[in-house]
Amino acid sequence: MKLSACIVIYNGFDEALKAAQTILQYTRRYPLTLYLVDNASPDGSGEKLRAAAASGALAAGAGQQVVLHCRTENGGFGTGHNMVLPELDSDFHFILNPDIQLTADTLSDLADWMAQHPDAVMARPSLVFPDGSPQQLPLRRCALRPMIYRQLPCLKFWAKYNDAYLMKDADLSKPTSIEFCTGSFSGVRTSTFRAVGGFDENYFMYVEDADLTQKMLTQGKAYLVPQYTAIHAWHRAAHRSLKPALWQAGNLMRYFKKWGFRW
Repeated sequence: MKLSACIVIYNGFDEALKAAQTILQYTRRYPLTLYLVDNASPDGSGEKLRAAAASGALAAGAGQQVVLHCRTENGGFGTGHNMVLPELDSDFHFILNPDIQLTADTLSDLADWMAQHPDAVMARPSLVFPDGSPQQLPLRRCALRPMIYRQLPCLKFWAKYNDAYLMKDADLSKPTSIEFCTGSFSGVRTSTFRAVGGFDENYFMYVEDADLTQKMLTQGKAYLVPQYTAIHAWHRAAHRSLKPALWQAGNLMRYFKKWGFRW
């Protein structure tokens, strides 16, 4: 079995380097190609990653290779990940954020699990904060009320809709079919990812992972596989500043137009 993984970087060299190092350190069971795509970072992250690879700070082990692409313009999250689509020859591919860190061979574990479940075209592990506390991420299709509540948690009377978005009514201690696989850490069956054309590049940032999940679900199922875990810093920029929040709102409208409105 062959694995591949891609991290798209926009600034934040130190964090991206740590993510790449843990992926190379722990992914040992199967051959791995790790793609690093710098989205024209103004802080020089792309050149710093190139220097790290040359110096040995980003060293590939046996059966591994690191491929670095430095874009001349920032085309957004999906465009960055799609850049490697023509190069993929793996069985399973992993879409990873630069704020992910591994503490075990989670990529191989998820690949093995998906190989044993032919209906699985997409999967993710449990994600935790750096202090080990669990993260609650969306698992059901995007809907308007939980998205508003997540921006305005003062609307306590809508908390129940967010609970449904997080599937708090389900037993999430075992592998569970889901409708939303977060772009911070998604494993995909490479052949299916290619068949659906990767990400919709009309989404510059935010909601593109929800859109990709719906595309993948036309070909099979997506799963939360909670027995495997990774660290996710989860910076949540859309909850802290206006511009990302506006991007998210605009993309949510695009998503509803494409996949149907949910209140």
